[in-house]
Amino acid sequence: MSTPMSEQAGGDRSAPRPRRVAPSALALLESARYGLAAAGSEASPGARYVSAHLAALRAAAAVVTVRSQPGAAPRRRKPLSVWELLPKVEPTLSEWAAFFAAGAAKRAAAEAGLPRAVSWQEADDLLRDAETFLSLAEEALGVPAQPLLPLLTAG
Repeated sequence: MSTPMSEQAGGDRSAPRPRRVAPSALALLESARYGLAAAGSEASPGARYVSAHLAALRAAAAVVTVRSQPGAAPRRRKPLSVWELLPKVEPTLSEWAAFFAAGAAKRAAAEAGLPRAVSWQEADDLLRDAETFLSLAEEALGVPAQPLLPLLTAG
């Protein structure tokens, strides 16, 4: 019995092939991973929340970068946020976009240094959610999931 050429070459035609992703999008995903590692080692809940939210923002920007069609939409008077663009280019991430958009005001309060803007529980929850979101963004782009970086430690 003859073996199909694709099996002889070690490839399976039914297996999904990794997609080509722009280097700028890959850099955003890597930056998101670094941001999550940094968030895990932050000394205050506000800083942890901000770092985790910004990491999620970078992951969303990677998806929007890859999926958006330049010149496909007419120019708008006001720019749209990444959280507004994400559901248009990747509907499966719509709920995540709404979730992170809702946290933007809390992130701004934490960035402004308001001491009670974020609790440790909220910061830890957002960090876990941002980790999940990064994995989903990588999956949506067909990028092999990368392990999260070890926590950054001061030596």
